Amino acid sequence: MRQDASLTFRPIVYLLAAAVIAPALIYPIFLMKVMCFAIFACAVNLLVGYVGLLSLGHSMFFGMSAYVTAYTLKEWGWPFEVALLCAVLASTVLGFIAGAIAIRRQGIYFAMITLALAQMVYFFCLQAPFTGGEDGLQKVPRPVVLGLLDTANDNVLYVVVLAMFLAAFAIYHRTIHSPFGQVLEAIRDNEPRAVSLGYKVNRYKLLAFVLSAALTGLAGGTKVLVFQLASLTDVNWHMATEVVLMVLVGGMGTVLGPLVGAVCILAMQEYLAPLGEWVMVIQGVILVTVVMVFRRGLVGEFEVWRTRKSSLTEAAKHPGHQERAVGLATPEGANPHR
Repeated sequence: MRQDASLTFRPIVYLLAAAVIAPALIYPIFLMKVMCFAIFACAVNLLVGYVGLLSLGHSMFFGMSAYVTAYTLKEWGWPFEVALLCAVLASTVLGFIAGAIAIRRQGIYFAMITLALAQMVYFFCLQAPFTGGEDGLQKVPRPVVLGLLDTANDNVLYVVVLAMFLAAFAIYHRTIHSPFGQVLEAIRDNEPRAVSLGYKVNRYKLLAFVLSAALTGLAGGTKVLVFQLASLTDVNWHMATEVVLMVLVGGMGTVLGPLVGAVCILAMQEYLAPLGEWVMVIQGVILVTVVMVFRRGLVGEFEVWRTRKSSLTEAAKHPGHQERAVGLATPEGANPHR
């Protein structure tokens, strides 16, 4: 059953309200970093959470768009709108090429193909003359956006980044709640059945892959605007695995999971940094605990808890349905009267 429009877009309203309040409490640069990586994590979640395709090579789209944005801004002096559009187009084209190759395989083979392609792009960026090699492209100027917004001011930049984040999240949100998104979930749950129903599975996978690459390109271009830097770190495969970890912590196949995961991982990196060498140990313990205790991710476990709570509340209002509600609220095979 299709959800009501007010319920469907409620997460966007909550995000907008939180974004307005957050700069008064948290350093704006950190918030903008979270929004950049939240876009990246949403793009990865679109594949791994809703199509069942684990990509370990999305850093190639993130890094390539970062280099294109930085080079066109710094060397050619193009307007930011044009530079960002070129970066997203570059990521989209690269995503089409990589996706056409990778979707021919499934499971671990798909992941390994994307990883291999990402490594090829990494070495290309290492050797290409326009990337700056190991030094990268530094001191990228912050331009005036739309002829009105001077992004040299952090508060103005925050508004620009917030607008791009909300636009990306709206696209992501609309995609997973559209008929196209339902077909993707059907492919994830039972691909042979989707094929038997007449869906061209590879075409849907490729479209999802390209859309994910385009959103990742938007994240990479936005990151350059915030940090004025494009480097090999952006295109390194470790970047992709870090974002996959964000999706796992937040919750695969959930709407807000990527955002929550990005906040958790980046907050640990930011606020545990003073601990020095111990930061990796503490971060590892926290992540292992979260993955073991919250197997569906933080948002996934919260949604399950909320569903069980609403079932029990409904049972209290209608005692005749109490047995069914208890069955829903207890693990399969457990005895609720023990």
